[in-house]
Amino acid sequence: MSEKTLESSATLLEGVMETIRGRIANRSLIPGAKLPSIRACAHTMRVSKSTVVEAYDRLAAEGIIRSRPGSGFFVTAPLAPLSLAEIGPARAREVDPLWISRQALGAGDDLLIPGCGWLPPSWMPADGLRRALRSAARAEAAGLVDYGTPLGLPALRALLARRMAGHGIEAAPGQIMLTDSGTQAIDLVCRLLLKPGDTVLVDDPCYFNFHALLRAHQVNIVGVPYTVSGPDIARFAQAVAEHAPRLYVTNSALHNPTGATLSPVTAHKLLTLADQAGLTIIEDDIFADFETDPAPRLAAFDGLSRVVYIGSFSKSLSASVRCGYIAAPADWIEGLVDLRIATAFGGPALSAELVLTLLRDGSYRKHMEAVRLRLARAMDETVARLRRIGITPWIEPRAGMFVWCKLPDGMDAAALARGMLEANIVLAPGNAFSHARSAGSFLRFNVAQCEDERIFTALARLVA
Repeated sequence: MSEKTLESSATLLEGVMETIRGRIANRSLIPGAKLPSIRACAHTMRVSKSTVVEAYDRLAAEGIIRSRPGSGFFVTAPLAPLSLAEIGPARAREVDPLWISRQALGAGDDLLIPGCGWLPPSWMPADGLRRALRSAARAEAAGLVDYGTPLGLPALRALLARRMAGHGIEAAPGQIMLTDSGTQAIDLVCRLLLKPGDTVLVDDPCYFNFHALLRAHQVNIVGVPYTVSGPDIARFAQAVAEHAPRLYVTNSALHNPTGATLSPVTAHKLLTLADQAGLTIIEDDIFADFETDPAPRLAAFDGLSRVVYIGSFSKSLSASVRCGYIAAPADWIEGLVDLRIATAFGGPALSAELVLTLLRDGSYRKHMEAVRLRLARAMDETVARLRRIGITPWIEPRAGMFVWCKLPDGMDAAALARGMLEANIVLAPGNAFSHARSAGSFLRFNVAQCEDERIFTALARLVA
């Protein structure tokens, strides 16, 4: 064997070992978790089976994994202190999910953020919020300075119950608890239902913060390929049979990042499988008000029996006015309230008052009507511009702010994102959303953040 070949083999071996160590460090693989088979690992990492065999043998010699004859290899390394900064491989740190969020959240006027997940400030109802704040300032002092009740403002919960009924979801106000955000709502449900080592199913691709949040709960994450009509049902059934998951987290309408919509047929099959397996579903519906045509809701079909429904106003109204909510089975509410008190004490009283005011006076309805029209125009313009460059939408979403796009053959989204950073433009590469890291040639674009021509000029230059 030549010196060059030996060097190449050593590099591949170290790469496999580094990847396994990284997955253990970021808790994608936890103690007791089974490693992919030698064949599967070789296929995923594009190396020979002999390279994987040697990598597994060396990791076993280090005491990181161990072999169970006839069963495979399993993690034995103890849990290290959690470091969310290590969620992605070090070599991709520049464009991993948490880095994207940090850069976008700290964006100045000179940074363009088509990879972020929210509307531009100029699109938000600032005048309506100012009126609501003035109204709140004239109210009793308790509303400005006191803790809110753990369940949250009764009048807002009653209004939310009526709004959910418009989607066919029957929830009494007593089944609804206000939270600071949709993310906090999901976190509370995870605290209620999960223990370390449990398995949770997610869509592949899915909203990247699901990965970070679930890893913080020290669970095993399994991705299910997502199609234009919902999760791949055959693969979903296979994952349920093989992993006995405790939870499935998804968006059914205006899926993030793909923009796809769950079909009624897929919803029915999904709920049948969940019922047979005793599986709980978190339906994250924070983009509900961006819809133009209502899509099926799992919570409506299920009647909040094994589906927990999550909503939020952070994306549609204000990210500063933190207000989300959970609608759950009635017998879960007491446990969620206890967790709410333990982790955040009172509810978001002032935020709830502001949201209630804007919902009642019609400001929110008029604002969202304008946003939907503006997003439709932005979607058409962005898709047309991307097509001219050679970047092709996976589907053209019916509504919403996201379009999931395929790069020209042979192009790597992470490499393109690094290049765009040189032009002060933050993109969202596909593998940030993919647990299997199988979306390396995809990007998610936020059409509301794509109005600046500099984005497309830089893209055209790099793609060319």
